[in-house]
Amino acid sequence: MAKTRPTPIAIAVMIGALLLTVAVGIWDAPRSNWDVAFFAVLLAFSIFSDLTAVSTESKVKISGSFLALVIAMVFLGGTPAALIGVATILTGWLRWRDEWHYLLDNVLTYAFFPLVGGIAFHEGVTAAGLSPAEPWFYACVFALFQLALAINFVMIASYGCYVERSSFKTKLRVLPPVLPSEFASAMLAVAVAYIYHEIGIAAIALFGVVLVTFQYLLGQLLLSQQRAKELELRSKQLASFQVGMLSAMLRTLDLRDQMTARHSAAVARYSRAIAQRAGYSRREEELVHIAALLHDIGKFILPDRILKANVPLTDEDWMLIKRHPQQGARVVSSLDGYGPVADIILAHHERIDGKGYPRGLAGDEIPELARIISVADTYDVMTARDSYRTPMSSYDAIVELRRVAGKQLDARFVEIFIELLEGKDVSFQHGEAADFEKELALEARIEETASPGGEASRFQVAGVN
Repeated sequence: MAKTRPTPIAIAVMIGALLLTVAVGIWDAPRSNWDVAFFAVLLAFSIFSDLTAVSTESKVKISGSFLALVIAMVFLGGTPAALIGVATILTGWLRWRDEWHYLLDNVLTYAFFPLVGGIAFHEGVTAAGLSPAEPWFYACVFALFQLALAINFVMIASYGCYVERSSFKTKLRVLPPVLPSEFASAMLAVAVAYIYHEIGIAAIALFGVVLVTFQYLLGQLLLSQQRAKELELRSKQLASFQVGMLSAMLRTLDLRDQMTARHSAAVARYSRAIAQRAGYSRREEELVHIAALLHDIGKFILPDRILKANVPLTDEDWMLIKRHPQQGARVVSSLDGYGPVADIILAHHERIDGKGYPRGLAGDEIPELARIISVADTYDVMTARDSYRTPMSSYDAIVELRRVAGKQLDARFVEIFIELLEGKDVSFQHGEAADFEKELALEARIEETASPGGEASRFQVAGVN
């Protein structure tokens, strides 16, 4: 994603906002709780968490420092929490090496949201007369977590959109994987606040263990999700490569027999339409479509004298022809994940009455999707004008389909196909406009997976920054 440098005006605005934040922090400092030991412990936990954070491929950093900041806002106040936030960012720069303008944005953000959050919390609690002994106090801690999270995300994401000239919606994409942990993180902050009130600073040791454990588990969760996506992408790329290889074989076969690619495209189009009308699932529609595209790939074994013959075939020729479903299935089954496709290809010349080939299956022994392809294949062979026989009209082909229904072809799929033919135009009926490249494109769909913008700014999402 193309990025731009911030303009001098933008830098001036950030510096001005940072100076204003510092001024507010100085004003708030006398009202804050400067428990040095507690401050030092929270500062150490926050820095340690940031330095040991896990960074995902999308540049989201998994850190528990946000929890330390929330606890600081609750028990120390806005200014101490802001100091911890700024110190965490500046120390973290030693590892992350953010560009200077991202560093400035991070410093501003990590000074602003802890300061505003701390002031808002204490003003609200004071006005309501709440104490840590009351349940509503911890409801306010939960609300503070959400407020700080929202401010942090909006500030960092907005700057990222400005630099990248991108839509804010693109930044929202990082949220779904971590949203389930947001509630848990807020509840964890509430629990730590309660334990600190009941036990005191000794509870911070427990907090440290919980913080490190939470960060590790959340990091592993997001990394596993990332690896799952990478595996899915690679699987799709492999599938695309395999389909591409098979399509290259079909194109090569088409150079020998120019009707093959068009015929395969027409049969695939018809078969998908039949499966859809018959109520099959989307996965089964795609399965029958790819199997139909590849159903004649076994014809590689046939010599030109058979492929291009316009003379009667010998018994030996017919023996070779009857081997092409097996050969096609053997080629396709050697590819990872194509076993179901191979099974359909193997059975596409079986007959309902058991007189088909290569295994003489009958009735329900024949896979249903193979029966669909048989109907589509038979119709296109009868009506195609690029075949080596005089083509039938669609009407005559329909009559023939009905004649062999229940014997050669599945009667149910014959009637479904006829319904489709009667509702479609001539180009569909004859399949002359069938385009192999277009049909293949339906199987080669792979969503582009570009790495998200890698802004160095960091935002907190349920302990993620």
